[in-house]
Amino acid sequence: MQGIVIRNTGSWYQVRTPEGNLFDCKIKGNFRIKDIKSTNPIAVGDQVVFDLTKEGEGLISAIKDRKNYIVRKPTNLSKQLQIIAANLDQVLLIVTINYPETSTVFIDRFLATCEAYRVPAKLIVNKMDCYSREELEYLEAFRHLYEQIGYDCFFVSATKQQGIEQVRDLLNGKISLLSGNSGVGKSSLINAISPELSLRTGKISTSHNKGMHTTTFSEMFELEKDSYVIDTPGIKGFGIIDFQKEEVGHFFPEIFNASKKCKFNNCTHIHEPDCAVLKAVEEHKISRSRYQSYLSILEDCDAGKYR
Repeated sequence: MQGIVIRNTGSWYQVRTPEGNLFDCKIKGNFRIKDIKSTNPIAVGDQVVFDLTKEGEGLISAIKDRKNYIVRKPTNLSKQLQIIAANLDQVLLIVTINYPETSTVFIDRFLATCEAYRVPAKLIVNKMDCYSREELEYLEAFRHLYEQIGYDCFFVSATKQQGIEQVRDLLNGKISLLSGNSGVGKSSLINAISPELSLRTGKISTSHNKGMHTTTFSEMFELEKDSYVIDTPGIKGFGIIDFQKEEVGHFFPEIFNASKKCKFNNCTHIHEPDCAVLKAVEEHKISRSRYQSYLSILEDCDAGKYR
């Protein structure tokens, strides 16, 4: 039998067949994935082959080739990766500029990973009903920065139903991953789009202005025919893995474009003479915050550390 993994609890996988039947499955003992060392060999969105036991339990024996996937580096394992989701049409990164604050380093690391694994990404800024005049002015600069690079930005308020139709249109006919820090309102946004799902939502810690986990495992939901969203646990940090130092600039579109005019083909854009990227940063054609995010990934490549 074949189906798509729609839920991953860590030990069990719920698989839905093309006919819409659901089966709880485990991994067969000799199951292996070639060349991928991950904490979770199977992810939500994977197409799998499984057999049923006499007790009605599914045993997954194979996984079909993935067209793409999104990975991150777990905080406690230095040499393995965590597959967040597989076979995606797009990623919607949910961010908030306050309540809690999503750092630009986190955003840029996530976007660089999307570039590396060839998953189109868009930015959804939630909680628009909460921001001050100064924060709204900052948001206009934020939108200009990322849309100039090529990432569409959408401003929404899940609680006030602002911009929800626009997001619903983005999801139409696609398998979409919704990701972001804890507390940015991923589950609230899904509830606003599809109230019948009634996902559990949480509150922000008033002492630390940070979100607290409410989603404990990844799960795919069907919004309507051929439209699916994957809700994931909130991500605290986004560790980069499997990046070669000389490739990092390729995953920042504006840095990659500017680098074509660098004097040296192997320019690291740190100290070399006639570096077009450094010149573009000095002339404010490349954002200094984006450049600092680029440097932070290079540091990880050098030290193999988690940030």
